[in-house]
Amino acid sequence: MTLFASLAFAAGAHAQTAPAGGPGVAPSWVRDAVFYQIFPERFCNGDTSNDPRGTEPWGGTPTPGNFFGGDLRGIILRLDYIASLGVNALYLNPVFASPSNHKYNTTDYLRIDPAFGDEKTFRELVDSCHARGIRVMLDGVFNHTGVDFFAFADLRKNGARSKYRAWYNVRSFPVGPVSAPNYECWWGIGTLPKLMTGNAEVRRYLFDVTRHWLEAGIDGWRLDVPNEIPHEFWKEWRRVVKSVNPDAYILGEIWDNGAPWLGGDEFDAVMNYRFRTPCIDFFAAGRSAVSGFDSSLARVRTDYGNALTFSQFNLLGSHDTERFLTLCAGNTALWKLAVLFQMTYPGAPSLYYGDEVGMTGGKDPGCRAPMVWDPARQDADLLAFTRGAIALRQGHAVLRRGEFAPAIVDDAARLYGYVREDAAHAALILLNRSGMPVSVARTRAHLPALRNLRVIWPAEGATAGDTLIVPPVSGVVLEGEK
Repeated sequence: MTLFASLAFAAGAHAQTAPAGGPGVAPSWVRDAVFYQIFPERFCNGDTSNDPRGTEPWGGTPTPGNFFGGDLRGIILRLDYIASLGVNALYLNPVFASPSNHKYNTTDYLRIDPAFGDEKTFRELVDSCHARGIRVMLDGVFNHTGVDFFAFADLRKNGARSKYRAWYNVRSFPVGPVSAPNYECWWGIGTLPKLMTGNAEVRRYLFDVTRHWLEAGIDGWRLDVPNEIPHEFWKEWRRVVKSVNPDAYILGEIWDNGAPWLGGDEFDAVMNYRFRTPCIDFFAAGRSAVSGFDSSLARVRTDYGNALTFSQFNLLGSHDTERFLTLCAGNTALWKLAVLFQMTYPGAPSLYYGDEVGMTGGKDPGCRAPMVWDPARQDADLLAFTRGAIALRQGHAVLRRGEFAPAIVDDAARLYGYVREDAAHAALILLNRSGMPVSVARTRAHLPALRNLRVIWPAEGATAGDTLIVPPVSGVVLEGEK
């Protein structure tokens, strides 16, 4: 069937007010950021001399405990590839000393894990990224430590006499085994004893760690399970961060509504899983109507407000989730449509390593497979699409900084259209989730006074005719000058 829809750029109830700067507002650079998330142990093995004992051949099946030898040298060696994607910010899962492959059970917060390299290698990575215009964000795991962390090791050794007794909540002595912990730990997992962040000595230690890595050149922190630490800690911690680098980005791992942490005195943004869920429902699973998709997104924008909407970390997948292509049942057209939406929506998009070459996988550990580097096993079409979609965003400021307003919400045609508009340009994005082409009549009277209205996706520079054809499971982007 064919649908003719009239386009409307008219700003209405959905339109957002102009972003404002000031105290508590996220760094301006985040609005122009496209992140690339790397799980270091699984990205690239650049130095086999530091491989952990029992390291398996690259490309094997991930398990909760196996190693493949990925390291910081491997990331450095692949920076040209990373830069070629068009991304300009990295989010690295934990890199500090830890016995696991995921590094969320920290042994030493002031030491790079020996299997990843050392601080010299880390500083080389940061400098090499900055030379390419790429910022670096680290993962801060401040809620809990590993059992070999010096304070907990002392507590196990000396019991109630330990000078670090108040760093943890031990219910009885001696300290129990990890298989039957008698101390507070994350989700009852004995290998992850919880720090008492209300203790002044603990706070001083964590603040010193925070300063150290900011002074080493990082551009932001992603905070692991921050909802399990009191707000008072994060307010004080933010002051520490901003005193060292006012331009540092503070990102919290909050899966639900992050508003309680986004008052301007704690985090700049949260991992926007509330963006991901509607994308799964609409693009991947196809169980959401266009109107439901639009309403879900509108609720998030309302909860966060305009300025915060532009700083959110918009992800389709991470180390904790199924890969998005897996959720799409391998349908690359659906994956592409979701990525096009991600790259044209307000907020900072994040690409999980390997998604761009067609990697699949279920939840942890399936989503943590070694990066596919063999070109014969990569999806070259997806890779080209990803580069193109990122270039579209990077090449048109209105898609990064322009105000957002829905324009077409058509359940029958499964067509979604929205506007990005700034002082100089306006863009219309049309997404067709249906299996049939949709014809859209363009009525200039419904547009602001625009010059040089043209299609910029998928074919840069094509003149926009009176009727636009949006192919099945595809998108079209137009831009004009005011």
